[in-house]
Amino acid sequence: MPRFRFVPALAIGAFIAALAGVAGAKEHGPTGLPLPRFVAVKSDKVNVRAGPGQRFPISWVFQRKNMPVELLAESEQWRKVRDIDGAEGWVQQSLLTGRRGAIVTGARRTLWSEPNEDSIPLIVAEPGVQARLLKCPDAWCQLKIDRDTGWMRREHLWGVYPKEIVK
Repeated sequence: MPRFRFVPALAIGAFIAALAGVAGAKEHGPTGLPLPRFVAVKSDKVNVRAGPGQRFPISWVFQRKNMPVELLAESEQWRKVRDIDGAEGWVQQSLLTGRRGAIVTGARRTLWSEPNEDSIPLIVAEPGVQARLLKCPDAWCQLKIDRDTGWMRREHLWGVYPKEIVK
């Protein structure tokens, strides 16, 4: 009889160990790319639906090309995304691009000529300003805002993960 009590405990322990291993691993979708990841919308008008298909109602519409979104899930030709405000919905895969963007967060932020605050300030960007993300090799990211290309601290941006290297 004790043998039967031990077996379920062992099975539960193995299950918990397996979950712990999965929690540390990065998930990959059907495309083989990691999930979650950041992408951007391709055009000025992109419908976001309540589910993965045209039969689902439109929840809202993105109205800015290159707006960064976090891609959470993949389902055939549909992608589940989350915007900067945390709203989630489904977008056709063909309306997204891997070209990266970022949004300035918090307060007014300076775009610097070099990746340090002793360099020349180029512009001051208001919160919500959208930028083209060029690279993030470390704590600083190179951005293009309008005609200016410069550097901003990673923690002042939405559209890049805290330790993600963007080349």
